[in-house]
Amino acid sequence: MIAKSLSSAYANLHTNAQRMNDTLQHSCQWGSTEDGGMNRLSGNDDDKKVRDWFIAETAKYGCSHKVDVMGNIFAIRPGQNNDLPPIGLGSHLDTQPTGGKYDGILGVCCAIETLKVIHENNITTYAPLAVINWTDEEGARFKPAMLGSGVWGGVYSTDYAHNQADMDGVTLKQELERIGYVGDVPCSYDANPLLAHFEVHIEQGPILDEAEKPVGLVKSVQSMRWYQLDLVGRSGHTGATPMDRRSDTLLAAARMIVAVNEVVSIPELAAKGARGTIAVITSQPQSTNTIAGDVSMNLDLRSPEDSGVDELERLCRERFEQISKESGVALDMKAFWESPATYFNEPMKDCIRAAANQYDCSHEIVSGAGHDSVYTAKKVPTAMIFARCRDGVSHNPAEYSRPEDCAAAAEVMLGAYLQYDEITRQKHQTS
Repeated sequence: MIAKSLSSAYANLHTNAQRMNDTLQHSCQWGSTEDGGMNRLSGNDDDKKVRDWFIAETAKYGCSHKVDVMGNIFAIRPGQNNDLPPIGLGSHLDTQPTGGKYDGILGVCCAIETLKVIHENNITTYAPLAVINWTDEEGARFKPAMLGSGVWGGVYSTDYAHNQADMDGVTLKQELERIGYVGDVPCSYDANPLLAHFEVHIEQGPILDEAEKPVGLVKSVQSMRWYQLDLVGRSGHTGATPMDRRSDTLLAAARMIVAVNEVVSIPELAAKGARGTIAVITSQPQSTNTIAGDVSMNLDLRSPEDSGVDELERLCRERFEQISKESGVALDMKAFWESPATYFNEPMKDCIRAAANQYDCSHEIVSGAGHDSVYTAKKVPTAMIFARCRDGVSHNPAEYSRPEDCAAAAEVMLGAYLQYDEITRQKHQTS
């Protein structure tokens, strides 16, 4: 239900639940897998097909299109005041290699449904509307994640992002050129501005599911920091080297993995939502009868506040250095990616609260995962809506959001967007 602040002409607008869910399932024909999941990596042939569909579909509802040099697509419907940048409704259509049908895709389809409702009711919003598909949000093929929005938000240069290569050495730019999606618009807020950015996304966590609530407000995104850990010990023969004469790098790595879990389980840190994970482990030499001499691995630390990640890093370093000394293993620990905590725009959150009132939505969630909205928030007012997902499962073919929850998310997006457009109207007409 639209808040009372909107004109009566908008008060009875609603999304079409069946149509929105049909659109979502239709969009998943490109990249679908036999187990019910998705494999639509950024820049592959299925990514091209869904991009082509996105442009054709949004063109039916009064949109022209901008494609920037990162392949981000902006489907723009004019407003009454086209001197203003558009209000963006965005997410992503790329997936994990063994992903599901809702992560990112739901957000784009909710935005398309909002566009359809506005168009079929012959509404000309005050500011232009942009439905956005951001490139390579997942980072599954070209790392790091959120490259398209990251360049637009000024975090990465275009050259840096274009030159990121997959495991076969193919760069993102090469694949965007191959599928015809290196546009002629510079990728930046300055060259292609937005007025604001709303995003719907599945929660990817269990909070809404446990509370039996269809939607929730995202109040912030937690702080994240990634590290490269390189350990150097001494390889040796597993049969001939006594246990007390070893510098077993893999054993030291195993102790560090346990240490991370112990640190984030400290009660006062756990109560604040601390997270810590070691993954992407490689060791050399790969031989059954040789003690590992070199190990490399990645560490992921997260906490709702930047200070929490600082404390996690301090405690992990202390434990790692102790283990390194005891094991006779050299350690090099370097941070290589960081995303500070992101706090979303209060007036936009108020719009979401009002639009979600009919769902008794009292849950305001700190997102544990990063999203394109993290980077848009560096440039423009931004807010996010979460949709419930079953058991909190994501990045998995079993990922699932109930049709009624998908519909609720679209309904809240429509209401929140129209309210913010009305706020924009009032602001500019009284200034």
